[in-house]
Amino acid sequence: MKYLDEYRDAELVKKGVAEITRITTRPWSIMEICGGQTHSIMRHGLDELLPDQIELIHGPGCPVCVTPLELIDKAIAIASRRDVIFTSFGDMLRVPGSDEDLFRTRADGGDVRVVYSPLDALKIARQNPDKQVVFFAIGFETTAPANAMSVWQARQLGVKNYSILVSHVCVPPAMRAILSSPYNQVQAFLAAGHVCAVMGYWEYPSIAAEFKVPIVVTGFEPVDLVRGILMAVQQLEAGKYEVENAYGRVVTHDGNRAAQDIINKVFEPCDRKWRGIGVIPMSGWRLRDEFADFNAELRFDVSGIDTHESPLCISGLVLQGRKKPNECPAFGKECTPEHPLGATMVSSEGACAAYYRYRSEVTVNS
Repeated sequence: MKYLDEYRDAELVKKGVAEITRITTRPWSIMEICGGQTHSIMRHGLDELLPDQIELIHGPGCPVCVTPLELIDKAIAIASRRDVIFTSFGDMLRVPGSDEDLFRTRADGGDVRVVYSPLDALKIARQNPDKQVVFFAIGFETTAPANAMSVWQARQLGVKNYSILVSHVCVPPAMRAILSSPYNQVQAFLAAGHVCAVMGYWEYPSIAAEFKVPIVVTGFEPVDLVRGILMAVQQLEAGKYEVENAYGRVVTHDGNRAAQDIINKVFEPCDRKWRGIGVIPMSGWRLRDEFADFNAELRFDVSGIDTHESPLCISGLVLQGRKKPNECPAFGKECTPEHPLGATMVSSEGACAAYYRYRSEVTVNS
């Protein structure tokens, strides 16, 4: 299959790994931003092919994983109302809140539905004018355009019974937060190709220059990732810290201007709390005041909800790149995909889920 099979070519991967091994003279730590990249690395065993000096650190690039606990609890409170049809992507239904998840809410009688697009949720709202329809608008820059478009269309169509619960986060501020941490170990980044397809990579050179770290935009297939790692190591060994694009078949410097335009029309930057990490200044988006009528938090007044995390879960340290999933005492024991303690074990992009699926035999806590 064109544009897929050739990026899973084992010989190309071996050649790339051989070149990485040849040029590596000292230990380097590289963080892949995206959880999709983490799963690809684990699935194909790329971390095990690399020389011992190269450590891959798993970043916070899983939108389900970083959605704050209080947003989950607010979603559950809204979804429990009998006048609401609550819609969401599938992964969010299993993310544990303080006491339950959205699956339990549905089992208890809440009308909770899985959709594949916010535009599907808008369609449900038009078909059910007697119900309030809410879409759980989570994600990085990749999902923001469609979420913004659903609100824009709802206003254009005069749909009054549609709103979104917003939990949008942005990558560049998270990179700055990681690099500014006293615990930082990251020496280079593999930037998320799908995020850069929307936003471009024009924001990254200032980060590379300020913190003296190479940033390489890459994709998700084995050849993409090995190429990105090779380019990062080449820079590290040469003492360079530039932004390079290893995903040119998808990503341009400026990104998708039409997508950025609809985001900027509907959303504005704001401080945003990341689950397990805390508040990162200006790291998210919220609805602009002119779209306040579509803000589910305001419509249903779900402020003042108390939350509590599991004391056993170290997902916050995993999301910060300070711990590996199998360093958690609960990994594979109290915490499994069937009975997760944290979002990183639930999401299809979560690092804990990747380790459980592909490396569950590797433990350091038994």
